[in-house]
Amino acid sequence: MRNLRYYFHRAQKEQWAIGQFNFSTIEQFNAIVQSAQKLRAPIIAGTSEGESHFVGLHEAVAVRNVYRKKGVPVFLNLDHCKSFEYAKEAIHAGYDMVHFDGSKLPLKENIKISRDVVWQTWWHRVVVEGEIGRIGTDASKVYDEKFEVHEGDLTTVQQAQEYVKKTNVDCLAVSVGTFHGIQTGGLSPHIHLRRLHDIHEVIHIPLVLHGGSGTPEVDIQEAIKLGVCKININTDMRVAFTEALRKKLETDKDEIVPYKYFPEPMHAVQEVVEKYIRLFGGENKA
Repeated sequence: MRNLRYYFHRAQKEQWAIGQFNFSTIEQFNAIVQSAQKLRAPIIAGTSEGESHFVGLHEAVAVRNVYRKKGVPVFLNLDHCKSFEYAKEAIHAGYDMVHFDGSKLPLKENIKISRDVVWQTWWHRVVVEGEIGRIGTDASKVYDEKFEVHEGDLTTVQQAQEYVKKTNVDCLAVSVGTFHGIQTGGLSPHIHLRRLHDIHEVIHIPLVLHGGSGTPEVDIQEAIKLGVCKININTDMRVAFTEALRKKLETDKDEIVPYKYFPEPMHAVQEVVEKYIRLFGGENKA
């Protein structure tokens, strides 16, 4: 099976993006991977630190391996890892990728730890994602009022250049107007395409867009043209899964068998994943 670097290189060359879809239960993982299998798309399954503690690093790797044996190009990423020590645990557990998020640290310290993570992955051929700029809010929340992304939180070209040069990360998450979580009432984040363009002009590694949930499709399509090769989706799936599960339990109150009430929320997750795979251009790329 081709490795993750192959798919990043191909996505960058052909201008499409790999979807990362986070999970915190095996049911969600199954729904995500089955969607990728159906559409013949490479997929990244992500776990934040909290999600990985709940699922288990080794357990996530074991389930990934089951699908690998079936020929599905599914890769695991430790999302928003905040420490070298935990990144190291994920690497040794068998994760394909780690995202070290030092965006809240001073630039010098962010560079130092990111470089250490890169060195740690050298013999394991693990992909490292770094981050510059602050991508705010919380992927576990739905906001009913407009959230503003401040200019000072955006990634600057100068910081991105220095960070990439000194760390040798494989891909870079940038703050260009999106945020974690979603807003209600038709509100949505907009990507600062000019800033993304300027970063793309000088950074030649794949760029990553966090907070893809709720972002206008036209912005996502333009971002892919400007070097974004990986887009993270989490909140949209959480909302779909939870709403479908609540509806099922409300309408079928006597049901107590989990495998009988999980198909509806799993199908809801599949619909979200399939929509984004098609939007990102990942269909038939496996």
